[in-house]
Amino acid sequence: MEFTVREMTAADWDEVRRIYFEGIAGGNATFESEAPSWERWDASHVRSCRLVAANGEGIFGWAAASPNSSRPVYAGVAEVSVYVERDARGLGVGSALLSALIAASEREGFWTLQAGIFPENEASLALHKRHGFRVVGRRERIGRMKDGRWRDVLLLERRSDRVGQ
Repeated sequence: MEFTVREMTAADWDEVRRIYFEGIAGGNATFESEAPSWERWDASHVRSCRLVAANGEGIFGWAAASPNSSRPVYAGVAEVSVYVERDARGLGVGSALLSALIAASEREGFWTLQAGIFPENEASLALHKRHGFRVVGRRERIGRMKDGRWRDVLLLERRSDRVGQ
């Protein structure tokens, strides 16, 4: 499949949201049960760290970073999200997005990227590990799904070797 990774725009939101809903429906991508409005999502993500994988046929995946904290001491820490459309999984979309997101985050001055991933999401865990993330802990029963099930989350992080050294 041919695609390019480019910056996300507000015009991409309907397709990005569709892919987000796929992740929600799958049950192993997020605690969320609803995709937010564009306005809410836009306010919580770093503008220079929002990407889509697309071609003339549409968008196949997206990645974004959000600040970890408003405290100045954590100014270089961001949480990453990567979502790939079901039919595009295993085709390199997630890897291209995460690689581009790492580069964008370093240009923005982030020295640590973190991700919270359900242990059952083996594909996401493998993707992040291939890009230099490591598991730093397990948060047991940290959140509850809409159906009442408690879930663990593995906390992964990646430290830049270019920023904050």
